[in-house]
Amino acid sequence: MSGQIIYVARQPIFDRNGQVYAYELLYRSSLDNYFSHPDGDEASSSVINNSMFSFGLDNLTGGKTAFINLTRTALLKEWVTLIPKELVAVEVLETIEPDEAVIEACRKLKKNGYQLVLDDFVYAEKFEPLLDLADIVKIDFIVSSKEERAAMCQRFADKPFLMLAEKIENHEEYHEALALGFTYFQGYFFCKPEIVTRQDVPGFKLNYLRFLQELNSPNLDFTHMEAIIKHDIALSYKLLRYINSAAFGWRKEIESIKQALVMLGERPLKKWASLAAFSSIAEDKPPELLVTSLVRASFCELIAVDVGMKGKELDLFFIGMLSVVDALVNRPIDEILDEICISDDVREALVDGGTPAANVLQLIIAYQQADWDQVTEMVTLFGLDEARTPELYCKAIAWADEMG
Repeated sequence: MSGQIIYVARQPIFDRNGQVYAYELLYRSSLDNYFSHPDGDEASSSVINNSMFSFGLDNLTGGKTAFINLTRTALLKEWVTLIPKELVAVEVLETIEPDEAVIEACRKLKKNGYQLVLDDFVYAEKFEPLLDLADIVKIDFIVSSKEERAAMCQRFADKPFLMLAEKIENHEEYHEALALGFTYFQGYFFCKPEIVTRQDVPGFKLNYLRFLQELNSPNLDFTHMEAIIKHDIALSYKLLRYINSAAFGWRKEIESIKQALVMLGERPLKKWASLAAFSSIAEDKPPELLVTSLVRASFCELIAVDVGMKGKELDLFFIGMLSVVDALVNRPIDEILDEICISDDVREALVDGGTPAANVLQLIIAYQQADWDQVTEMVTLFGLDEARTPELYCKAIAWADEMG
């Protein structure tokens, strides 16, 4: 990257089946100007231009709809029409006054096939013309009360637009939103465990967790690994499919597990097997949880050299991947790590914090959540080139979407 550095994070928007419907793109023009008052018009124009031409919208959203916030100026100047209507939903910010010019601009976008979304909506009569045009209305669960949410849902029951519950933070709010009839859901809750009570880990998940423990051993036993994989049909199939993929280009097809392990080598084997096992653990969970873990794993691996941890790439990959294991098995992460006897270094990074590896993990979590304060702190701590973080984030997304 050169010139101005553009930070774009993404946050998934789920449907009622737990599938990703869209991603909201969350923008900053730089880390430095977060604490001042960045130009909103510049933010809107930059996120549109850079999503299309610098990052590539497909890399950011994997073909899902992109929700993009527009200021009044961006709306009136029709900057969003640079993006094909099939790929974007226009978020009209709550701070925009719905005067005739704004309403006419929304009418024009709607006529041209663009989806219109009303952001952080709080009802007032002046918004009725925009409600008539809206495809989706977002209700902020942090700033609204239960009574206000119920009243709005009742008021809008006969309206043609769909409702999106925004900033869902816990299990109770999610089920409240489901009961009220919301169609879409967004918030940090979806990457946290729904249940944190003491319960047994399902047997098949525990087996894969123990497999991950074996992978994290400093002295990997290939004979033992072969035996484990041979007794798991899914792992055997995944390994042979992977080793015979076009990426390797072997002249002759590899047919045995032992041969596949030898051809891979220890480090690639650990990485592949971690991915295969984690994919199996995540099979009964929303796919975005696996994507989240893969983005973190890839980012942590890619940034190792930049943060002075060359040679620790695989450890960082493993830490990033395990960072959502609590959500996948519905147990607190410290309990899970106790049961699989993970190494002290990995445990410290995932539970205790304060280590360089823990700070790397905190950097990617903050970036995924667009917590720019925390990103600034971590970038400064590591002395990173400011452009490096968004560059590696986009590479991690592209890899994770391909793997997931």
